[in-house]
Amino acid sequence: MKKGNNLSVSAAIVSIFLIMTLLLGGCIQEPLGVDYNKAENWAYLPVDEAVTKDCDVFFVAPTVYLGTAESHSMDLGDEQTKAQFLGATNMEKGLYDDDANFFAPYYRQAALNAYTMDESQSDQYFDLAYADVSQAFDQYFKDYNQGRPFILAGFSQGSEMLLRLLAEKFADPALNDRLVAAYLIGWRVTPEDLSNYPFLKMAQNSGDTGVIITFNSEAEGIQSSLIVPDKTLGINPLNWRTDSTPVAASENSGAVFTDYSGAIVKEVPNLTGAYLDPVRGTLRVTGVSPADFPPVLDIFQEGVYHLYDYQFFYRNLEQNVKERIGNYLNESVAGDAVI
Repeated sequence: MKKGNNLSVSAAIVSIFLIMTLLLGGCIQEPLGVDYNKAENWAYLPVDEAVTKDCDVFFVAPTVYLGTAESHSMDLGDEQTKAQFLGATNMEKGLYDDDANFFAPYYRQAALNAYTMDESQSDQYFDLAYADVSQAFDQYFKDYNQGRPFILAGFSQGSEMLLRLLAEKFADPALNDRLVAAYLIGWRVTPEDLSNYPFLKMAQNSGDTGVIITFNSEAEGIQSSLIVPDKTLGINPLNWRTDSTPVAASENSGAVFTDYSGAIVKEVPNLTGAYLDPVRGTLRVTGVSPADFPPVLDIFQEGVYHLYDYQFFYRNLEQNVKERIGNYLNESVAGDAVI
């Protein structure tokens, strides 16, 4: 009887061990991240003969996945959402295409509903998104960059991810020295960010390189938003200054409204003026009505022009990308000549 009991106990222990082994084995077999060796995990991955420019852009897309009560991260097997992700990427892609090879990874971005959570709940979803972006950038730099200078570019959540990337990796001169500029449009950069990471530099004019370019568009009167709850640093894309000098709409080379294919639906020269708010640091857009450019998403109040950051200033941004790339390449040639 005693022996039988021992056998039963032993069998139970073995069963538990086998169950735990299977469970742990299942965990081990789960991928640690997205496999960026696979072209299917890139929205854009130019290789070989498709690489025709002397500069690259590594672009991170904005939030397109709304989420559900049970889901707060984009599933890369969700083809419908991936199509929206590609479309949102295409809306900005044309701005960079003339001057750079365009690289853009898919990533398990945090859902829009994660922005409404307490940070203690939402951090895991943003950390997952960042882990993908970080891994994709490492893969790009190791296998595809081939020594070229590059631009980091994003919008909204994409810019948030790239700010984390800059903070984590760009104290390394091997990266920082090759950075033409970081266009972190539609996300805040604070004085605390610069204090914590002194190797980060904000743009001061239209042509400096190795710098961060950011702005957040608002109507006059907005005092807080999801993107900029308090204050941010920024630059005015109409005069490329960091003071609050008002700029007339005549300096706006063209607002461009694109669709999910990247095609231009409408272009309006001289649509808006703008100035930097001396307190909030946001870009106050003049000459348009909030009612004519609604926020669309209910997480933004009327007068927050977040969705139009790229569109309102498209041609000025396009010209600026060209200028900064040209300056970087010319500086590199001059440096080689001195050596």
